[in-house]
Amino acid sequence: MSAAAVEEPVQQPTLLEAAELISNQLPGYRVEIIGSQITVTPPPNIKHSRSLTKIMRLLFAAGLEDDDAEVFQNVGIWLPDGPSDFAIPDLAILDAHSDDRLIEYNCYDPAVFRLVLEVTSSNFGDDLKKKPAAYASAGVPVYVIVDRTNQRVMVLTDPQDGEYRVHAVHHPGQSFTLPESIGVSAALSVDDVLTAKK
Repeated sequence: MSAAAVEEPVQQPTLLEAAELISNQLPGYRVEIIGSQITVTPPPNIKHSRSLTKIMRLLFAAGLEDDDAEVFQNVGIWLPDGPSDFAIPDLAILDAHSDDRLIEYNCYDPAVFRLVLEVTSSNFGDDLKKKPAAYASAGVPVYVIVDRTNQRVMVLTDPQDGEYRVHAVHHPGQSFTLPESIGVSAALSVDDVLTAKK
């Protein structure tokens, strides 16, 4: 009589472990967990990166100082919606000296984020639908969407109960002012923000 083979149960990786595995297999891609779902975004193109650089220059020209707030690209924010949820906004303004507010997986406490900004790319549906709810649930005071697809800039403020209660939409030829809560009263031109030319 032969003994039946005993199969060991296969242990599934956690979402965070799966995200890390994908990130290791796809260097340069942005891997996030939003709404307990893994999203993967290809590396940005030059126009996308140029837009971010231009926005950073405009913020510094408006007087944003490093001693009060700092501007970063691709810094992770830990989200409260799921046990492993996190996002990596294209650009963020954080309280100065927030290095000690690291939570997990190179992501920081949402309480130190004053603004998050996304420049739309191939996954613009996430930027317009999933991320507003995620960032509002995290209590991020200002969410800016540079919507290159529809040629507009959206400034979402007043997060309450998982949604932004104020949506201001700005079109080419218009200007808009970011709230002083970010560390400076920055008036920006929609044309400057949308334009990805040199």
